[in-house]
Amino acid sequence: MLEPLRQGLPPLDPAAASRTASCALPSRYEAVREARQFTRGTLDQWDLGDRFDEICLVVSELVTNALRHGLPGASSRFPAQHPHVRLHLMRWTERLVCAVRDPSHDSPVAHGSEDFSEDFSAESGRGLFLVGSFADSWGWHPLAGTLNGKVVWAMFRLGPEPAASAVPAGQAVPSAPAAPQ
Repeated sequence: MLEPLRQGLPPLDPAAASRTASCALPSRYEAVREARQFTRGTLDQWDLGDRFDEICLVVSELVTNALRHGLPGASSRFPAQHPHVRLHLMRWTERLVCAVRDPSHDSPVAHGSEDFSEDFSAESGRGLFLVGSFADSWGWHPLAGTLNGKVVWAMFRLGPEPAASAVPAGQAVPSAPAAPQ
């Protein structure tokens, strides 16, 4: 299912994929909160809690878009075994990918900052603009085969995994020079 996603990313060594987590989300707006909670727990387990704010913002926007634009009308019903929206988190050594699957085949529409010049107070339309601002890259791919819909993903570069301290015990770490004022 995620093979099209992997094809759209910069080269990733499958052997370097260290962790994955996934959760089905209900077709209601409370799912955004559930996605944030799932993301917090997963990032904490992966020792990435310090990246929560930016990653959570992107996850919230991707899930909100999937719920708003990726679901069929209220009269349409899917069997419970086929969740409408699914969140996937995948970690490689130096990358984290957040991917949200929904049943729509419609391409996501990103607005640029120039689109907001007429109505600064608009409460919608900025989701993918924010995703593009906070993630290192993002994209989408239609799904094929037994899965219907699309996957919208965002990628974050991570620093190399922390190594053991390079400073011998008992020695001070040199501080950076103060910035000029």
